[in-house]
Amino acid sequence: MTQALRLGIAGLGTVGVGVVKIVRRHADLLQARTGRPIEITAVSARDANKDRGVNLSDYAWETDPVALAKRDDIDVYVELMGGEDGPARASVEAALAHGKDVVTANKALLAIHGQELAEQAEAAGRVIRFEAAVAGGIPVIKSLTEGLAGNEVTRVMGVMNGTCNYILTRMQSQELGYNALFEECAQLGYLEADPNLDVGGIDAAHKLALLSSIAFGTKPNFDGIEIEGIQQISLDDIHQAHDMGYRIKLLGVAQRTARGLEQRMQPCLVPSDSPLGQLEGGTNMVVLDGDAVEQIVLRGPGAGEGPTASAVMGDVCDLARGLNIPTFGRPAATLQEAAPAVTGLPAPYYLRLGLQDKPGALAKVAAILGDAGVSIDRMRQYGHSESTAPVLIVTHKTTRTTLNHALDGLRATNVVAGEPVALRIEQV
Repeated sequence: MTQALRLGIAGLGTVGVGVVKIVRRHADLLQARTGRPIEITAVSARDANKDRGVNLSDYAWETDPVALAKRDDIDVYVELMGGEDGPARASVEAALAHGKDVVTANKALLAIHGQELAEQAEAAGRVIRFEAAVAGGIPVIKSLTEGLAGNEVTRVMGVMNGTCNYILTRMQSQELGYNALFEECAQLGYLEADPNLDVGGIDAAHKLALLSSIAFGTKPNFDGIEIEGIQQISLDDIHQAHDMGYRIKLLGVAQRTARGLEQRMQPCLVPSDSPLGQLEGGTNMVVLDGDAVEQIVLRGPGAGEGPTASAVMGDVCDLARGLNIPTFGRPAATLQEAAPAVTGLPAPYYLRLGLQDKPGALAKVAAILGDAGVSIDRMRQYGHSESTAPVLIVTHKTTRTTLNHALDGLRATNVVAGEPVALRIEQV
C-alpha cells in the first residue's frame, strides 16, 4: 500500500475540529481521490481536556505547536491557530526547517510575513498552501494559480468578510442601525476577539494582500492597502444608496494601473442588480478579470467549520497527489516589490453632507466642489432634522485625491455639520 500522508494539526477550534471530522468521515474517499491514505498522527492545542465533540484519543498530543511541527511522524503541518507572530509563525518556520509541508488558514501571518516564509519554503524544497486563508470554502487561490494560469489578471475584486456583509445587508432588510447589528454579531460569535479586524476592514485586507500577490506577481504588501471600515455607514446611507439603485458593500479591489498597483479595502456602492449587489448575509464573493477568460464570479460561504475545513483538505489532497506550486503561484525570488498607486483610478463618488440651515449654504458647497475640480452629477436634499438637512451628492468621475481636497474645503466652512461621508461607486 502507498505510504500514508501524515498530518499534525495545531489548533483545535472550529476549523481544526472540522478537519478531524473530514479525515475520519471520508477516509476511503480521500484515499480514492489521492491514491494514498491520509491520516492524523498528532495534534496540539492549549487544553487537552476540553470536550470538542470529536474523539482525539488516537492521536499524540503536544502542548507546544513548535514541538508538533518538529515531530518525525508528520509529513504536513496544519496550522490553524491564527496570529501573525508568536506560536503560529514560530511553528511554521520550525515545520519548514524540519522538512514538513505546511497548510494554513492564517491570512495575517502570510499577509505580513509571506515573502520570507515563501523563500524559506522554496529553499527547503517544501510547500506552503493556504486556500482556507481567503474566502472560506471558495477555491479562489486554486483558481488564480491553476485555472487562470493562462491569463493576465487585470483586476481582483470581492466581498471577503462575511461579518461586514451580514451587518450591511441586515441594516437594509431589518431597518437596524450599525450599533444594534454590531451587538447582534457579538452575541452570535461572528466577531473576532478584536472586532476591528472585522468591521475595520483589516481581516479582509489581509486576504486582499494575498490575492493581489498571486494575481500580479508582487510581494505581499499589506501596508500598501488603503483600508477603511464600515463603522461610519448609517441607515440613511443604506436607504439613499438603494434609492439610486446601489447597495453598499465592504469591497476589496486590486488592479495594476499606469499609476501603480491600486489596492483598496473600503465601503463602496455597487449596482443593486450586479452579482455583488445581490450578495446577502455572511456569504463571500470574489470576481476575477482576466484577458482571456474575461470575468468569472466565485461565490460561497466565507467561514465556518465545514467550508474552511473543506478548503484545508483541498490543500492536503493536493499535497497527497504530489502537487508542488510555489506559495504565491510563481517562485518567490521573482516576485516584484509592489509600487503603490500614487492615486487611484477616477470614479464617481457618493457624498453625504449635513448642511446647516443657512442662506446660500448649498451654493457654497457647489462652489467649493467646483473650485476643487469635482463635478456634480446628481444632488438631492432631504427633509430638515433640527437645524441641519442631509444633502446627497453623486459626483462625476474624480480621483480620491481631488475629492479629499474638496472635503477639506467643506470642513473649513461653517455650513457643513459633522463629518462628510464619501463612498466610491464601483462599476462591476
